[in-house]
Amino acid sequence: MTNTTQVHGHRGCDDAVPANTIPAFLLAAATGCQWLEMDVVITGDDHVLVSHEAWIDHHTCRDPEGRALSEEEGRAINIFELPLLEVQRFGCVPAHRAEEHAPPWAGWHKPTLAEVVIAVGASSAERKASAPSFNIEIKSEPLIYGTFQPPPERFAELVLRDVIALGITDRCLVQSFDIAILEAMHALAPDLPLALLVENADGVESNLRRLSFTPRYYSPAYSIANARMAGELREKGIGLLVWTVNDMADMCRMLDLEVDGLITDKPREAMALIASRQ
Repeated sequence: MTNTTQVHGHRGCDDAVPANTIPAFLLAAATGCQWLEMDVVITGDDHVLVSHEAWIDHHTCRDPEGRALSEEEGRAINIFELPLLEVQRFGCVPAHRAEEHAPPWAGWHKPTLAEVVIAVGASSAERKASAPSFNIEIKSEPLIYGTFQPPPERFAELVLRDVIALGITDRCLVQSFDIAILEAMHALAPDLPLALLVENADGVESNLRRLSFTPRYYSPAYSIANARMAGELREKGIGLLVWTVNDMADMCRMLDLEVDGLITDKPREAMALIASRQ
């Protein structure tokens, strides 16, 4: 594992643009962060879509006419039942402007994974900068298999299809809370870096026993990461990738632990902090 903590822009970044959209990823990439973290779901016509929910979130989305949705209306719009063109008629607004009646403008819709990778690649080339890698979180829950998402094996297959087609197998990792997703992805692509997302306090050994293989990364909520955990993972050769770290004091504590990756809504601040400590 690298000795330098790498920064993962969480859903791009927390700025004046909506998270998980192309503008957010372009802003994050411009900070020089090494990774862009994003969530993916599947549309009704098998596109890998960047979205935190498998439905239309009423807090951060608007209907095609720019009108706010109720929670019930949003939850009733199942992305897994809609073709991509229909999903992208819904616009996105920044979370901190959720109460404003602000119709979306160009680029403010849910993009596909392919659209993000292509846009970021073009932007990096224009800036003559190295393109970041992609941390792809597969949003999956057993309770919605077959209703709001495909079964784990099919989900993994569709994501891997795009990863290969986009030529990013050597600069991406896949993370998930869902053990079935990680097992399916490992079966399809044993060499692809995988990260086990964790938010419980069961401990490293207990959580790793849930998997039949050793993941490349262990990815806990930063609040449960500590020196003992870091040392235990280091001994096992497993990277420590923490989320979602936004407070400066918390960032400093994670850097003191020498975590391998730091997922944050504030990649610019994290990059500046790391530079100041070198």
